[in-house]
Amino acid sequence: MLKKFFMYTELKTKITSLFAFLMSLAYLFYAGNPIRWNLTLIFFGSMFLFDLNTTAINNYIDSKDHPHMLPFSRRTGLVLIWILFLVSAGMGLYLAWRTDVVVLLLGGLCFLCGVFYTYGPVPISRQPLGELLSGLFYGIFIPFLLLYINMPEGTYLTLQLGLEEINLKLQVLPLLTLLLLAVPPFCATANIMLANNTCDLEADILVKRFTLPYYLGKERAVDLFATLYLAAYITPCILVLGGLLHPITLLLLLTVPKCFKNIQAFRGEQVKSKTFIVSIKNYVLIMGSYTIVLFLGGILERM
Repeated sequence: MLKKFFMYTELKTKITSLFAFLMSLAYLFYAGNPIRWNLTLIFFGSMFLFDLNTTAINNYIDSKDHPHMLPFSRRTGLVLIWILFLVSAGMGLYLAWRTDVVVLLLGGLCFLCGVFYTYGPVPISRQPLGELLSGLFYGIFIPFLLLYINMPEGTYLTLQLGLEEINLKLQVLPLLTLLLLAVPPFCATANIMLANNTCDLEADILVKRFTLPYYLGKERAVDLFATLYLAAYITPCILVLGGLLHPITLLLLLTVPKCFKNIQAFRGEQVKSKTFIVSIKNYVLIMGSYTIVLFLGGILERM
């Protein structure tokens, strides 16, 4: 049963949420900020379970006309969706209760996006927004929420809601630093979906699924694929030059040749069974290295 559950929720694909989480922990360590492990583990549980839930919803809806696609009955699949949703939502609400309204609002937005990715009259998966939203929610929102619940109050923003007025105070430099820090996970995550949609372009058109590569064309989609990786390498360099990350972060650039080789392989042919895997390889290469150099920077800062 457990093996079937992992197949249904595609556990092996959850690297995007896991690495974004680990990168954020590495940055907290680099910044010398104490980690509130109780809230952090609640956040991880809610995030990870809902990530599983999103995939389950996707597979459940895709199996409507082909029930044999599921490892068990659709009724069991629906029950598991509700269990994952209720547990992850409960943990999220508890986290919001322990923190503040910012966590509630952003967490709620994440839940809505996950549910309507494949559900509803016009699912996000059938629009040219998948790359942007996957990069946004996995690459930016996960780091922001994790850092927000661990950093001192007011580090990034302060939101006060009232019946007569709403006060929002933004801390520009910390938010800009966070956004630049999150560019690598944003780009690497978006490229996984971009590669998938580029490989599936012809098949998607047949089922009236018009994703970003449909509007860009394959050649421009591949150019965007390469450009996003370029941005993923440039922004850590900017943070180092600005004195916001330790110079050892530049060791990330040692992965450029391997990443470029993978880009060339994808440029040569966009075949799901052959070259889609390069987007996964590049994600692990970039995010794994990024996490390690951030952690090493934290060690050197303490020496």
